[in-house]
Amino acid sequence: MSYEKFARYNRFLVEELNELLALAEDIIASPERYAEKCKGKKIATLFFEPSTRTRLSFEAAMIELGGQVLGFESASTSSAAKGESIADTIRVVGNYADIIAMRHPSEGAPYVSAEYTDVPIINAGDGGHSHPTQTLADLLTIHREIGHLNGLTVGLCGDLKFGRTVHSLISAMSRYEGVKFVLISPKELALPAYMIEKMQEQGIEYSVTEDMEECMAELDVLYMTRVQKERFEDASGFGFAEDKFILTAEKLKKAKPEMRVLHPLPRVNEITFNVDKDERAAYFRQTFNGKIMRMALILKLLEERALPDTVRKHERISGRVCTNKKCITRMERDLESYSYKTPSGEYACIYCDAPTEKK
Repeated sequence: MSYEKFARYNRFLVEELNELLALAEDIIASPERYAEKCKGKKIATLFFEPSTRTRLSFEAAMIELGGQVLGFESASTSSAAKGESIADTIRVVGNYADIIAMRHPSEGAPYVSAEYTDVPIINAGDGGHSHPTQTLADLLTIHREIGHLNGLTVGLCGDLKFGRTVHSLISAMSRYEGVKFVLISPKELALPAYMIEKMQEQGIEYSVTEDMEECMAELDVLYMTRVQKERFEDASGFGFAEDKFILTAEKLKKAKPEMRVLHPLPRVNEITFNVDKDERAAYFRQTFNGKIMRMALILKLLEERALPDTVRKHERISGRVCTNKKCITRMERDLESYSYKTPSGEYACIYCDAPTEKK
């Protein structure tokens, strides 16, 4: 499978992840070797919803590789505000840039975009579905802080329902041996059923709790998340959980000395400021790692985009509609809804992985 399709379809393989990690480590060790690797190349950062770290880290990554940047930082400053479809936007931008990083509030939007251009598409976050490049930052952070990715117990705390970074991290770390997940959230923000089903199909060990302190001593990694208020249909509904899962210096006393705390940021109040002084707090080092991993991914995509397409795509089944109100099929004009059949015999959306139903 080519790196082009790896970025487009979010199919993580351990071999590819390890290659990217090795390249990232080499970039850190010898940055001067990579200073002009992308000279003459352009990245388009198409951000249809706000972002700080992700957008700036993509732009910094390309600049440090000697390339250039173009794009926009919100839908209101693009032709989307005039009603332009994603397909048309991508067809046009594909003529201006060598690679595209795209963030969109509709789940599955980057997948659709990849159908309309030969330029590599990087998913920079699609709604509450996934955030694969944040996961690359997470993996490099864990690898650099702990030394390996196998046999770890990873606590995922907070908004597991809408937290796309959590969904991507589970998908990636499930590829490594002996990884166990501890799902720490209120029932209302529990991991989506389709994610639980995937873990069960793969035989991934996991447990569920609403008590952070109960499992603190067993964790190798604690991955904190904020409540994703912007993804609630009723914005008043987040209050029941907002203050429920807060990491403090006192709670951290129960953790292993070598345990590490990660957070995709921005944080609100889920980690108190007195935790920042603890060496186990790795979330600001995580932001540096994000830039490095995006540099590695950009290099791989631009180097290997001509590789033959060997990815195995799902068989597309028509006649069903996605049940996810935030799916790209609910927004994009003239986009047919397709399903694929899961190993358990259920039908899921080809774009956002949510369950589908007959028309």
